[in-house]
Amino acid sequence: MINKRLLIKNLLAHNDENSFYDKKRQLNIGEKEGKAKFLKHICALSNSNPENNSYIVIGVEDEDNKIVGIDFFDDSKIQNLINAYLSNPPIISYENIPFPHLPDNLVVGLVSIRPNKGKICSFRKNIWKYYGGSVFLRDGSISMPKVFDIEIKDVNSKIVASIENHSHNNLEYTLDGVFDFMKKRRDYNPTYKVFKEYFVVCWAGKEKKIRNEKYFSRVDIELINEQVKLFYSDLDEVSIVQDKDTFKIIEYVHLGLHDQFKYYPLEEVTISFRDNGSYDIDSELLFEPPRFDKKTLFHIYNTNQAVITKLKKGFELNSGDKKDLKNLPSTYLICYLNNFTEALTKLEEAKPYLKAYSEEVYHSYKESMRILRKVKYN
Repeated sequence: MINKRLLIKNLLAHNDENSFYDKKRQLNIGEKEGKAKFLKHICALSNSNPENNSYIVIGVEDEDNKIVGIDFFDDSKIQNLINAYLSNPPIISYENIPFPHLPDNLVVGLVSIRPNKGKICSFRKNIWKYYGGSVFLRDGSISMPKVFDIEIKDVNSKIVASIENHSHNNLEYTLDGVFDFMKKRRDYNPTYKVFKEYFVVCWAGKEKKIRNEKYFSRVDIELINEQVKLFYSDLDEVSIVQDKDTFKIIEYVHLGLHDQFKYYPLEEVTISFRDNGSYDIDSELLFEPPRFDKKTLFHIYNTNQAVITKLKKGFELNSGDKKDLKNLPSTYLICYLNNFTEALTKLEEAKPYLKAYSEEVYHSYKESMRILRKVKYN
């Protein structure tokens, strides 16, 4: 089994970006341009590596390979995005890899790309400035369009196989990973469980009971064998159920209006461990959007618009405005889920002003966009 943290180190140490791996400071698939560029790189890496995996490492400075990290990104349905825009799409996985020197909320993103062997990957439809039918390949470290003489060649299999072989896990790495986790998360009751005498899952969270049901907040869950962070949240409530073969996480989101909030099930993730040394991760969206009176939503929508206008013009906010701003991302989210389709555009346009105002409000924005991504991809 490959230790993904070690794999990232070996990729960064091998050489600069090339035809089998790319690195990025950050990834933004919430906006059309960022989504299109991500798809371009996926297409190019898949075509340039028809017989081996290729990778994108996210959260690394381009100039000196310094690992600076990015926010935890739990978009389990990213394959749906790939399938929607690419013909002969590769199999994609996105994993969050913790590094000891990074804060708890930051990880390195690792995109693994397994090609559809022998078939050329191309754009299925237009997006941004890329047209349907476009084909990209890697030219050194650059993803370039190809119009004629398109030929996919296997030139990297031996190199990638060597890097992956040097990234395999061992007992020392596993034990170090457990000790690191228990030490770093000691304030939140860290624990671990071994599945199938091989897989080690560590988790920690602040526990509370509601009507005899146990829930956790500030949850952190890692699969130590691969050094993959499976779940991380500062805010959301989570329930955890386990038996000898599976580890199940149910995530809840806190939504409401006028101080009347409820917890709504968002997603259920089940990790199933096999006797043959493999595992599967399956996710199911459970979310049923809360419904509210249209007249109330129109009032909230207009109030949000007024607050954003004040921010744009640099006006001082009163106490009521500050309270509305704190809830603005989640109330825009509720409006969108209740068929106010323009609410999503308004929320995206408000991003720079929310980011400049406070970290708390910007965190709420990112959380609302994360929920939207899950709902849209499903």
